[in-house]
Amino acid sequence: MRRWLIGGLALLLVGLGASWFVGSWLVRGHGGTVTPAVAPEKDIRLRASDCIVIAGTYRPGCSANAPAALLLHPKGGGRAAMAGNAKWLSARGFATLAIDLRGHGESTIADHSYGLHESRDAQAAFDWLKARQRGAPVALVGSSLGGAAALLGDDGPIAADALVLQAVFPTIHDAIFNRVAVRTGRVPALILEPLLSGQTWLRLGVSPSRLSPIDAVARYHGPLLLIGGEKDEATPPAEVRAMFARANPPKAIWFAPGLDHAATAGIETPAYRARLLAFLRRSIGAPRCR
Repeated sequence: MRRWLIGGLALLLVGLGASWFVGSWLVRGHGGTVTPAVAPEKDIRLRASDCIVIAGTYRPGCSANAPAALLLHPKGGGRAAMAGNAKWLSARGFATLAIDLRGHGESTIADHSYGLHESRDAQAAFDWLKARQRGAPVALVGSSLGGAAALLGDDGPIAADALVLQAVFPTIHDAIFNRVAVRTGRVPALILEPLLSGQTWLRLGVSPSRLSPIDAVARYHGPLLLIGGEKDEATPPAEVRAMFARANPPKAIWFAPGLDHAATAGIETPAYRARLLAFLRRSIGAPRCR
């Protein structure tokens, strides 16, 4: 009996150690270089409230007080992942700012925190862009991690004049379970998910329930566009619909036909851009270009 007990305890410790190793790998930040901006674009550096340095690229609109969009990338993407849409919106008169969230690109290397600490980066960027555009309306377009960062601030969602959320997980439990299940199946995911999500207590000092965009979205009051991928297994359509049900009006929802999670987070299709442009013009106004 004692031998079984010792063996079971050893197995448990090995499992906990392995899950911690996996968790460390999942949250590790990685830097990278970004192609320098070409005028009239401008590379900028900001400081978040915890002194993390945030790199970004600003693209002016057609006037000094043009409406603007802040673009926040998915995990592993960096601002380069949002450059295509940023340039496209700028060409239509909107000012844009795309940043490297901490642990990405040219920003300070730090562990990822599922949107919790990244919310400080998003807030600093939003405040900078709002001031740069002389108080003009600013929309926020957040993909996956970027969307979570828009919602999970200490004071709630960023007070954007409009919000676009693409492929954003409803809870950290769902995010981890779905991603593990895709790779290993549902039974291993049921075992591994609590071992990984429970690490937020030690890594971030918060309960896993704090990382809940579905609760946070109910605190946002402004025009909202929710976008999901029809074939997204990491954030399935049912989870996007659940977030939509919790959101306040005015709100709209759209599913990108045939796209998985990665493709939805980095979407640049004509159908997407048509919906995005219509939403921005309706919610923050069309730029007044001469």
